[in-house]
Amino acid sequence: MDASNSQLQLHSRTGKGEGETVGIALLGFGTVGAEVFRLLDENADAFAHRIGGPAEIRGIAIQNKNKLRPGVPSELLTDDAKALISRDDIDLVVEVIGGIDFPRELVLTALNSGKSVVTANKALVAAHADELAEAAERSGVDLYFEAAVAAAIPVVGMLRRSLAGDQIERISGIVNGTTNYILDAMESTGASYDEALAEATRLGYAEADPTADVEGHDAASKAAIMASIGFHTRVKFEDVHCEGITDITADDIAAANDAGYSIKLLAICERLRREDGSEVVNARVHPTLVAKEHPLATVSESYNAIFVEAEAAGSLMFYGNGAGGNPTASAVLGDVVGAARNIVHGGRAPGENTYANLPIADFGEVDTRFHIDMEVQDRAGVLEAISALFAQHGVSLRTVRQEDGEDTARLIVVTHAAKEATLENIVSALGELDEVKTVHSVIRLGS
Repeated sequence: MDASNSQLQLHSRTGKGEGETVGIALLGFGTVGAEVFRLLDENADAFAHRIGGPAEIRGIAIQNKNKLRPGVPSELLTDDAKALISRDDIDLVVEVIGGIDFPRELVLTALNSGKSVVTANKALVAAHADELAEAAERSGVDLYFEAAVAAAIPVVGMLRRSLAGDQIERISGIVNGTTNYILDAMESTGASYDEALAEATRLGYAEADPTADVEGHDAASKAAIMASIGFHTRVKFEDVHCEGITDITADDIAAANDAGYSIKLLAICERLRREDGSEVVNARVHPTLVAKEHPLATVSESYNAIFVEAEAAGSLMFYGNGAGGNPTASAVLGDVVGAARNIVHGGRAPGENTYANLPIADFGEVDTRFHIDMEVQDRAGVLEAISALFAQHGVSLRTVRQEDGEDTARLIVVTHAAKEATLENIVSALGELDEVKTVHSVIRLGS
């Protein structure tokens, strides 16, 4: 037997057999966990047909056993997650706790014990995907995480299976419902950032501590996952350039609207080609001006949308509710069906494949365009001085708009495409010009 066949033999898995029960450990019983339990219980017969055998939750790991949970048999509840995972009657572990360190320990324990895992934990996957994938590979089990990117929107499955025969060039999208709700409210009502955040919190779109959302960290975790799968390259959270929306003002929103744009917090994953022809990958999250005619500009409230550009398939857009208990539970249960079918019938789903191993590009290498809003002296020669500065750096201006004030003028310029590093140097130099009083904002434009 040659090495490749030996490897296949090592990682092959025999199924339990048609009609056999798949025992499930549910880790976490918050909004998503409770919905997973309810749907699996209420639709048990349908799931049995889809899987090829019953799927039975045999234990639920929670923090507080004294908390009332109507409709949940008390014998299922435990505060010892490790003991639950280790039971012989558990075949599949579903992790919906959140966080990184403790879930990592639990998931690795499950995988190393030969249990397949379904997780909705984007922070965990973005930080430790390589370690988790290696553990799943060693044990010949499945690691599913569709719900980690955009809840019920089938992004992971689309990249991993549907477009597996294509070359992905770019993935861009709105992958955080909280920030999209805030920016949409600011645009549609004229509210300030603080007012829109307060309303998002009141409606339950924003957490009591919204930092992970509004600073872009949540979207960056998802960008790392999408880039890793789409470009067959390990991209971690720390590889993603990340900027949030906390500095976006009502004036920024109004200026963008006047120019025919909406401001969206985009996650952008891109295959770049250097001058020598070599390929690199960049992933970034930042507020972006999106032209009103682009489909992403129409995504409102807390909805998500992912725009994929592939060599053969062309442009594709996936849209839906990217957060919440029901949509996330839907994605988790889709993974449960896939993992459980493999447990019953044998075999494994496609795992991580980072064969391309492309270098991660520095953010400064990215080609982009800037929308720069500044306050300048209201006198002759100002525009000439500013234009000369851009020309010195080899960057031309696409549009210039001036609004006169009492003693100063507001100048808004949009550049042609240039390297991020070059444009950042220009912005820094603008702050040192006598003609420029203040640079109010710098926002990138979508391509």
